[in-house]
Amino acid sequence: MKVHLTPPESNHILANIKVTGSKSESNRILLLQALYSNIKIENVSNSDDAQVMAKGLAMVDGVVDIHHAGTAMRFLTAYFATQEGKDVVLTGSQRMTERPIKVLVAALKELGAEISYVKNEGYPPIKITGKKITKNKVSLPANISSQYISALLLTAPSLENGIALELIGKITSVPYIKMTLALLTQLGIENSFEGNSIKVSPKKAVENQTLIVESDWSSASYFYSIAALSEIGSKIGLSSYKHDSLQGDSVLAEVYKEFGVDTVFINNKIELHKVKEPQIKTLEWDLANAPDIAQTIAVTCFGLQMSCHLTGLHTLKIKETDRLEALDVELSKLGASISVTDKTLTLNAATSINADVAIATYNDHRMAMAFAPLALKTTIYINDAEVVSKSFPDFWTDMATLGIGVHEQ
Repeated sequence: MKVHLTPPESNHILANIKVTGSKSESNRILLLQALYSNIKIENVSNSDDAQVMAKGLAMVDGVVDIHHAGTAMRFLTAYFATQEGKDVVLTGSQRMTERPIKVLVAALKELGAEISYVKNEGYPPIKITGKKITKNKVSLPANISSQYISALLLTAPSLENGIALELIGKITSVPYIKMTLALLTQLGIENSFEGNSIKVSPKKAVENQTLIVESDWSSASYFYSIAALSEIGSKIGLSSYKHDSLQGDSVLAEVYKEFGVDTVFINNKIELHKVKEPQIKTLEWDLANAPDIAQTIAVTCFGLQMSCHLTGLHTLKIKETDRLEALDVELSKLGASISVTDKTLTLNAATSINADVAIATYNDHRMAMAFAPLALKTTIYINDAEVVSKSFPDFWTDMATLGIGVHEQ
């Protein structure tokens, strides 16, 4: 499906949107629920990724196909490896078979897991035979995707001796690690994070309780972008969000203040107020702790005809697509002057924005959603627009609610 996006009748945007639960929190809590069946979940994400995760956790043997869901691949690798009696082949899309899994597999094998590669060394598909794990000491490079680390930490309470994890080098995804540990704490599972050492104690049972998933801050980023590109006086309400969020992407409130957008917390929602035009010419930001919002920020800067220099983006090379190269190609189509390295993006202020450009999405939900807010500035096409269902199935409906013309073709 291709969509043609046209500007709203007015860029003075006033709307309220309900955003589905965080994909990151949902996937973590779903895994914990598989370990402790008396946990209940509210506001779970309606994304494809969360549905794939839930389906995978219900499997006992056979082929588990997680499609494009990278989080599910990492989390389910650790889950199946530590569950006696489960025997699966874990696979996914063509792109998933190109995304490395070797670091996590090596760590699990160091603990005593039985995992082998079906085709290419270091990549899915992988064959996993669940075993009782008694070893508990393991190390990982600290600069890898936090999902590898969280995969081990989430399964740790079910292990006979828990886990003592040593991270080697500079840690780059602390908020996601802290999210995982905070959820364990909510369940009464003892853990500690001191320096580069993380310990999780074993726990056979937890008390009956309901965990409420906060709405997704990554999904909120697109509304922040729309607020930034809108007229002064615009206001967008989003629910349900917490001031003390576990999600690293909540740094959006700080970043978008630079674009003239204030965030107001009211009860269980936030209001985005466009209060002024940007006061800076170049945004410089290290996104090592929140790489998933890089695409949105880069497109916002382009739409505001600002420059930016974004760093800490090394994990974007192995996402659903190489997001840095994809941004380079698609923003250039729109008239941007942009350069990328393997971990940075530099954008020069645009003098104009090309109209009726068709944006390729590369099987990447965030490419589709990050470029959509440019509809406030120009007419634009989004190819393969259905890819948004990976994390935000209601996205195009919500865009129409804001007054943006969404025309399927």
